Amino acid sequence: MNYWLVKSEPFKYSWDQFVKDGKTFWDGVRNYQARNNLKGMKKGDQVLFYHSNEGLAVVGIAKVAKEHYQDPTTPDPNWVVVDLQPLKPFKTPVTLAQMKAEKRLENLSLIRQGRLSVCAVTADEFETILEMGDMK
Repeated sequence: MNYWLVKSEPFKYSWDQFVKDGKTFWDGVRNYQARNNLKGMKKGDQVLFYHSNEGLAVVGIAKVAKEHYQDPTTPDPNWVVVDLQPLKPFKTPVTLAQMKAEKRLENLSLIRQGRLSVCAVTADEFETILEMGDMK
């Protein structure tokens, strides 16, 4: 299994809306590195859901329900989406400030490449964030 982090501005698409929808396709990615990360996602992989701009925190865990396919919002074949399904909210959201202060997360892509909207996360980083969010 692989682990990932996706970012969403809560006023555009929040964790609460995601839970209400029950599943969504992750669209609008227009960065090649983020697109390549979407292409790397496999069904069943776990995904941290991060609120960007407002909140600045990991707020939930999702899973990849369907692997990449053509982004239906554009005719450009360069862009893809994956289907994500919510699993559970974090008991305690883990803020960006907390992650930056945690030595075990010093190489986290969210910190090193702050503008990247879809990031790979190592198993150790994933476990550390779960621990920080009272999910263990």
